[in-house]
Amino acid sequence: MIGGRDMLLKFRVKNYRSIKQEAVLDLEAVGLNDQRECLLKHKRKSYLPVISIYGKNGGGKSNLIRAFWLAVQFIRNAQRTQYESAEVPVRPFELDDISKKTPTEFHFEYISNDIKYWYGFSATKEKIVAEYLYAAPKGQKSEIFTREYQNFHFPSNKEKSMKELIKQAVATNQLFFAISCVMNYEPCIKAMQWFRKEIFFSRDYSDLGQNILSHREDKELLQSIIQIAKVADFGISDMKFEINNTEISNLEELPEFVTEQQRQEIEKAIEQFRKSLSADAESSEGILQFNELKATSYHKGKDSQGNIQEYALPLSEESDGTIRLMSRAAAIQDTLKVGGVLIVDEIENRLHPLLVQYIIEKFQNQSDGQRAQLIFTTNSTDIMNRGMLRRDQYYFVDKDNMTGESELYSLADFSVRLEENIAKAYLLGKYGAVPYIDEE
Repeated sequence: MIGGRDMLLKFRVKNYRSIKQEAVLDLEAVGLNDQRECLLKHKRKSYLPVISIYGKNGGGKSNLIRAFWLAVQFIRNAQRTQYESAEVPVRPFELDDISKKTPTEFHFEYISNDIKYWYGFSATKEKIVAEYLYAAPKGQKSEIFTREYQNFHFPSNKEKSMKELIKQAVATNQLFFAISCVMNYEPCIKAMQWFRKEIFFSRDYSDLGQNILSHREDKELLQSIIQIAKVADFGISDMKFEINNTEISNLEELPEFVTEQQRQEIEKAIEQFRKSLSADAESSEGILQFNELKATSYHKGKDSQGNIQEYALPLSEESDGTIRLMSRAAAIQDTLKVGGVLIVDEIENRLHPLLVQYIIEKFQNQSDGQRAQLIFTTNSTDIMNRGMLRRDQYYFVDKDNMTGESELYSLADFSVRLEENIAKAYLLGKYGAVPYIDEE
């Protein structure tokens, strides 16, 4: 399995929720001598495969993940969601009078198909204030487009008519980047691939059954789910998936086992499908495919004579931790396969520390040619205790209780001895980002 030539290099956000001042998540490795074998290489620089983000509850670490998610979703979908007068979905820092009226800023530096890109935009709830895209296909940074409000600039007069057409089509609350891709502007299409194909959010893979159904033709992925099931529960020896496809055109054709909630959802889907076929819903016909998934795990046990046998259990009987890890298998597999970045909020949620370690090591110990990355938030100091990560792979988010501002910083900003117990120092408050508990 060889990953693609794609990596996140840097993410910046400013004036989003509790993040008032610019927060920078920098994945370029610093000059440390430990665990250099885990680093991802690009030309003469090295980058981190894993970033952990620590902080007290309510400190703002999840806001960093939200900012990343919001920006990516907006970039992917701005041409569909931003109808006339639709609000730009930014949420500025609201605990002072100035920030409310100041644009929220997002910036990405990344490599896609071995080309380095710089893309960013700033926006208020009403409009896009600024936007830009640069690329370095031959090593030299060059402009693809820049924008200030509705004033657009391009570096050359090539494809002038196309550019003018796109400019006219872009509303004040829409991204030029998104609209230009819809209108087949090739330089932007190439840059957009990373956002659409190489960024994975764990929340999008939370439904295990849907993951199996949507990847039912991907034997490699199904084997990965089985392998992860074995890791999550040492008693599991094998798994089998059975998918029966049934075409239905009305509710009378639904199987008996369908719940009332499923029935209502399918009824709604049929109605929407029919309306999409014709303006006259009464005269249109539509057929949907209803998928029945049966997942069975096999556990080793002993029969009445004491002989080892395999016993089948339905997936519903497995533990929450096992199912949760299995549901992430698709995300892990997809990320490792294409060389993208996987974003996970609270990675330790309902998972044993050894299972968390298993996920981290998948990214920390990649084969030559892979460029997959994992970014996660956590409260677990067990990761620190196990020494799985380099010092520059630890980030912290701390909130000032007086101003409500969240600050992002790296453990690499501190003078940390190689032999220092990082977990102990963190819990003692040496690096900040821990709750203050007043027992009086």
